[in-house]
Amino acid sequence: MLMDTGMITYVLEGHELQNDVQTMIQVFLANRHYTRTEEVTEGEITVKSEMKQGIASAMLYRRGEKVSEWSMEYDEATLTEKEQKRIIKRTIYELLMKETGIRPQWGLLTGVRPAKLVSILLEEGKSDEECMRFLIEDYLVMEHKAELAVKVAKAEQKILAGNKPEEISLYIGIPFCPTRCLYCSFTAYPLHQYKNRVDEYLDAMFQELDWLAAYSKKFVMKNIYIGGGTPTSLNEAQLERLLQKVEELFHPDETMEYTVEAGRPDTITREKLRLMKTYGVNRISINPQTMNDKTLMAVGRKHNVEDICRVFREAREEGHENINMDLILGLPGETAEDVRHTMEEIRKLEPDNVTVHTLAVKRASRLREELDQHDMTTADTLEEMLNIAAEYAGKMGMEPYYMYRQKNMVGNFENVGYCHPGKEGVYNVQIMEEKQTILAAGAGASTKTVDPETDRIERVFNVKSIEDYIGRIDEMIERKRTGLGGNI
Repeated sequence: MLMDTGMITYVLEGHELQNDVQTMIQVFLANRHYTRTEEVTEGEITVKSEMKQGIASAMLYRRGEKVSEWSMEYDEATLTEKEQKRIIKRTIYELLMKETGIRPQWGLLTGVRPAKLVSILLEEGKSDEECMRFLIEDYLVMEHKAELAVKVAKAEQKILAGNKPEEISLYIGIPFCPTRCLYCSFTAYPLHQYKNRVDEYLDAMFQELDWLAAYSKKFVMKNIYIGGGTPTSLNEAQLERLLQKVEELFHPDETMEYTVEAGRPDTITREKLRLMKTYGVNRISINPQTMNDKTLMAVGRKHNVEDICRVFREAREEGHENINMDLILGLPGETAEDVRHTMEEIRKLEPDNVTVHTLAVKRASRLREELDQHDMTTADTLEEMLNIAAEYAGKMGMEPYYMYRQKNMVGNFENVGYCHPGKEGVYNVQIMEEKQTILAAGAGASTKTVDPETDRIERVFNVKSIEDYIGRIDEMIERKRTGLGGNI
């Protein structure tokens, strides 16, 4: 077994597939520091990836001494870039699986969208069985994950099949939160520090929305998503200002999916729920992350389980008929039985969608800085947790409809959205599969244009800092004016 170390070095020879090498190493040796070097070092662990003369090899060194190697042949004459990547990852996979005893359930798949390969194969007319066989044999995906990938790809296809070239979506970012959670890496600012600038922020963002509304008149708006941060950290007057502005500019109606991330129960009031319903919001998220009070306290949440249940009941009483709940599996200190308890409590509430996230230890999070202070979940336990969540989703009559991954996820697992039939979060699929233009407003927001003919994607970024966003709003609008000039 490999020793636990904070630093992994790696060497490339005969190719430049640095990202593929590092991501494959991370699957087996997670949450370390990774550095490319020109030569094998005297450090604790070095992995060398080599391709030359028809032989691809991965070699493991300890303190400069080679201790193991795994190689395979390839045909240089017919080698494609895609196949080269697969071969490189395969050699590292086999080398480190032998050394660590870990068998990653997603095999060689390390990307954000594990169902992408299946979607391509389905578009080519391949059967479900052919897709399964391809994932299992070529990419070493375990059977139950291959089955999940096929299910999700087919569900996403149904949604994407309805796309029209003239349709677009809108994202509005509210980057404020009551507190910063332990695991959070998003653009989010503690409200107590910025409460005197919230209205100023909205004023600036309304300028950007004015421009986007004028631009979008030649398109059909299909989805509006207000996210964050925590949009409901706005007070009632501020939230109504925002909802009024959206109504004035974009005229949401029953043909649109209009989502607000209500998010944290400590920011939700009955009046805010009523306002969202009044202004046409037809999908909200109430995100407990866990239904265990001890964990909520540990990760920095300022609410308890009873608050979650109360707010959910109030949302139903105010007429909200499409409620998503986000959960995170693998939170520090939690066990599989804790997850089972969470799912039992969620089942009692009867939400319409549940999004099950695997904990990702992000570089910008407090968790990453304090990693040695927390009892982290093992890959084996996380697998059990995911199985429990899937079991309960099935008990609630839900099916998986979208899936994605993030960097530094524990165990290289996945995030899965489950829902009742007809309650799919369409915006989630659109943003993940990148098949529709999404205009975006707010600090840290990224506008993404998609050419429906070529699938070419262009991005226009806003600055993350609230101060810079407010002070440079004219520049943000000019960036869009330039970036959207002929790209859609």
